[in-house]
Order: sequence, then structure tokens, then C-alpha cells
Amino acid sequence: MADASYPDDLLYHAEHDWARIDPDGQTATFGITWYAQDALGEVVYFEPPAAGTALRRDQPYTEVESVKAVSDVVAPLSGEIVEVNEALSEDPGPINADPYGDGWLVRVRLSDPAEREQLLDAAAYEATLTDS
Repeated sequence: MADASYPDDLLYHAEHDWARIDPDGQTATFGITWYAQDALGEVVYFEPPAAGTALRRDQPYTEVESVKAVSDVVAPLSGEIVEVNEALSEDPGPINADPYGDGWLVRVRLSDPAEREQLLDAAAYEATLTDS
């Protein structure tokens, strides 16, 4: 498993998901945070959603299954899935080993880039973890 970290170049959703906004501001990559994968334990299954699926901010768009539980993955921003990390359906291990790198879940064309203002920076997200 990866060491605890919350990169400063990401934005975070309170439901333990992250978004990396591309330089164009119109697309983003999503995944689950270190905290989420650590709470789940070893992720053993990822059901990739289909490209073209519309996502709504704050709504589940897929599930990850661990040895402990099945957990919804919540969209941090709204948009349309343009790419899925298909490799994770064969081997979901990178979700634990590298949640911000090879463990990314989907790439999305954002429908409302202004929603990013509602997400948390790394320091604010980490503060929510110590408050719980």
C-alpha cells in the first residue's frame, strides 16, 4: 500500500475522491484518495463504468470492492466519461499502491468547470480527516 499523502496539485471531495484538472480546464482525471483506499483495505475488484457515461457531482458512478466492503465512488465534478482505466478491471492493485498515479479511475470532460470551486484543496481535505 502507498504511504499517506494528499498531493497539492489535486482537488478533493468530502467523500474521499480526488480530481486532477487538466491545464485546458475542460477535462479532469478522477480517483479515490489515500484515506479511502486505506479505509477499504485491499481493493479486489473495480467495475469500470462505460465511456460516454454522464456523471453528476456528488452522485455515485461506480463501485470498488475490497476484502472488507463494497463502496460507492462519488463524482467530485459533473461531466462525461471520456476514458476509463481498463487495466484496473484486470488488476485493481494500483488503486492501493498508487491511488494518485496508476490507480486513477476515469477521465472526464467537465460539463461545469466552475464546480471545482466547491472542492477542497489538500490542506482543507486533510483537516476534514482529523475532525472525524
